[in-house]
Amino acid sequence: MKNLDPSEVIERVRKLQRAATDASCLARYHEGVRFLRRGMALLDSIHPVPEDFQTDWLVVRIRLSSTLIAMSSEISGDLAAGLAGLDNVRLLVDAVDDPVLRAELSGALNYNYAAKLMAVGRNEESLTYFDASIEDKEYRMAHDADPESRMDSLVRSLSSRGWAHTRLGNVQQARADLTKSLELAEKYELRAMAADVRRNLGTLALRTGDVPEALRCYEETERTHRALDMEVPALLRIEQAQALLAAGLADEAGRHLEDVLPGVSTRSVAREQARVELYRASAALMNDELELARQTAAAARRGMRRAGCQTCVANAMIIGLHADTRDALRSGQVPAALPTRAIRTAEKMPLPLLAEQAATARMLAVRLDIRRGNLDRAVETLREVPRPGQLTPIDYRMLRRLCRAELAVAQGNRGKALGEIRSGLTELDAVRDRMGGLDLVSGTALHGQELADLAVKLVLERHDARRLFVWLERTRAQTYRYEPLSAGTDPELAARVAEVRGLGQAIQEAQHDGHPIAGLRAKYNERLREAQRLGWHTGRWGRPRPMAGLPEVVAQLGRRAMVSFAASGDELVAVVVAGGACRLVRLGSAGVAAESARVLNVDLDALAPDNLPERLAEVVMASARKQADKLDAQLIQPLADSIGDRELVIVPTGPLYAVPWGVLPGLRGRPTVVAPSATAWLAAELTKSPRARKIVLVRGPGLAGARGELEKLTTHYRTATTMTGAKATVKSVLRAMDGAKLAHFAAHGAHEPENALFSRLELADGALFGHEMAGLRQPPRQVVFAACELALNRIRPGDEALGFASALLASGSRTVIAPLSRVGDLASAAAMDDYYRALAVRDSPALALADAIAVDPFRRPFVCLGAG
Repeated sequence: MKNLDPSEVIERVRKLQRAATDASCLARYHEGVRFLRRGMALLDSIHPVPEDFQTDWLVVRIRLSSTLIAMSSEISGDLAAGLAGLDNVRLLVDAVDDPVLRAELSGALNYNYAAKLMAVGRNEESLTYFDASIEDKEYRMAHDADPESRMDSLVRSLSSRGWAHTRLGNVQQARADLTKSLELAEKYELRAMAADVRRNLGTLALRTGDVPEALRCYEETERTHRALDMEVPALLRIEQAQALLAAGLADEAGRHLEDVLPGVSTRSVAREQARVELYRASAALMNDELELARQTAAAARRGMRRAGCQTCVANAMIIGLHADTRDALRSGQVPAALPTRAIRTAEKMPLPLLAEQAATARMLAVRLDIRRGNLDRAVETLREVPRPGQLTPIDYRMLRRLCRAELAVAQGNRGKALGEIRSGLTELDAVRDRMGGLDLVSGTALHGQELADLAVKLVLERHDARRLFVWLERTRAQTYRYEPLSAGTDPELAARVAEVRGLGQAIQEAQHDGHPIAGLRAKYNERLREAQRLGWHTGRWGRPRPMAGLPEVVAQLGRRAMVSFAASGDELVAVVVAGGACRLVRLGSAGVAAESARVLNVDLDALAPDNLPERLAEVVMASARKQADKLDAQLIQPLADSIGDRELVIVPTGPLYAVPWGVLPGLRGRPTVVAPSATAWLAAELTKSPRARKIVLVRGPGLAGARGELEKLTTHYRTATTMTGAKATVKSVLRAMDGAKLAHFAAHGAHEPENALFSRLELADGALFGHEMAGLRQPPRQVVFAACELALNRIRPGDEALGFASALLASGSRTVIAPLSRVGDLASAAAMDDYYRALAVRDSPALALADAIAVDPFRRPFVCLGAG
């Protein structure tokens, strides 16, 4: 080693430093430290340092020392030692004579100092050092012959300062720094850095409640990484899941993280794996899978303790405490130790780093103490919970409102409790107003579910039908309050959906030819997920409509009656609005009604085939009649005095969305409209669509009775645009539908409960998806689906219905006619012939459908959705 030239030693040291940096990027800090110590030993071997190498030697030592201190403190978690070490390095920097070189070294040192402070939550202090770092780097660039070569360093400092401002809630400063760093990165073609900055902009958007913008930024970041053939960072995928959780899409977030976890586990990066487990636990908690939440949070806590992330350990503890709190509250048995444990957990959390987690633990203690009757301590603990700030997450806001409402109830002040709930739901409205696609808008209700349930429970206890009507409208199906915008479909989303459609056809062809489809299926699922992700941020909705008031509904109903079902716990009730009166009727067990609806739907599916053996048909029909009679006895007969023989508007709840009402004996032959809320029904009733005359008749492939069905329809609509065979392509059908008066589909299709907006109709060139229907500029006034269960919906919390038909209604269609279960081809053709004959005379979809269903109700499980 003594024979080595000093220049060779310094070159070897630089190589070791690069190797250490590479190891650090893979979180292999111990390996990086070994490289750096070898470098320090090599530097020390140069003794004495030749005069002409003293500056190079000093610069290399400064850089090596800074990196070694940063990496060593990452391992030890000893911030004080790390900062002290950097202060010692600062003395070396001050010994550099050249002011330009000194600025370069000082800029890097100040950046490391700021990063250390930010890592432990001392964000305010970090800003001073980020400011100094940026000033040093700008000075260095101003005195460089090639300033562009140093642009990446300036971009990094600007972005990091923007991140510190984000953490502090300084939104304007954060946006200014991040926007400037993105502009510089794009101008100087630093594409990888631009992707990282855009990810930070996404996180800023998420913290300010703009979930669609956050998802758009994350999507662009992922696309850049793939274009550069770079691995998509696990942190980016985790942040995408975090955005989905903020939108209440717990199922989607859970599936997203399950896709991420195998790749993280393969790389064995403990911190990333623990972080994925942490958000999986959050998704499980939101989905009320409490044991899974506990187990996954415990695994995340163990991993984060090893990784040294104090914040993540605290978050995992809070998830476990949430799960234990829910279990205790539901059982009615709250052990005395549980609220005490929550308070002690809060007291152990250092401030300000874990202020939000400590406050959450205290709020859980408040709920537990209220249930135990310990109101004095609950009041005292709640006083210690800070008011939410500008960037406080919606879950924190809703939990605080819930605590205040439950405390008011316990103190006998129901009016104050309802006021807290009303304020909380108003805060949730502000979050919902910023959402994009239907998925996001409908998912938001999950955050306010407990507040909504408490409101319904309180009003039910007073047996106040009018107030219950108002609260039901305030808490259910908020998606349909938004006016549709004629924005068309995003071109990128349209291209991705077309790719999904092509893969679907390829799968069908491969199955027909007996070829393997596993690879095609995997690619199809991947592209479907990509299309769904694009849909999260490309959709846009207009202003929220005001909620329907009871006087408006009464006036519009006229001689009709509205039955609005609701559930509180296992109690099912109906609010009946008829003849200007509003009555509350209690209907027994919600669980019993749900099971009857489920079995009825199964029986109707079994009855669907056209050529079912007679004996089997008799057995299934007997079971279906039994379930229909049970539902009629529980849901309709108790309302007989109120509804008389009036036409009905039914607002279902939960599993009752799956009831084909025309099958029930008490409603046979009675015109019945199904709507997600009184507000949605009133909006559909009052819709002023352009005077359209165009009729579109579509026949898809593979329907035995459809040819004769469409021929009969053309006798009713002689000027109709008929699309069959190769003409019935997705593009041509969508073009024809736009602005039509009526669109009729005789085509196979399927409801996709896990991805409702990608429920589909089969056309000549593949699937037409519900998502594409929502992109129509002027959807048809009436849409009829003759041969598939596309009236089905995925029902999210808050009775937010999501599916093919609901996408059309939300987008502005007035009426959708569709079956709730499978229908035989011949039965469908006969039902449609009867429907259109009646429609020609009745001029009312609900009246015409009632006549058509009454002929053979169990084989014609159609419903009229929207307005009649």
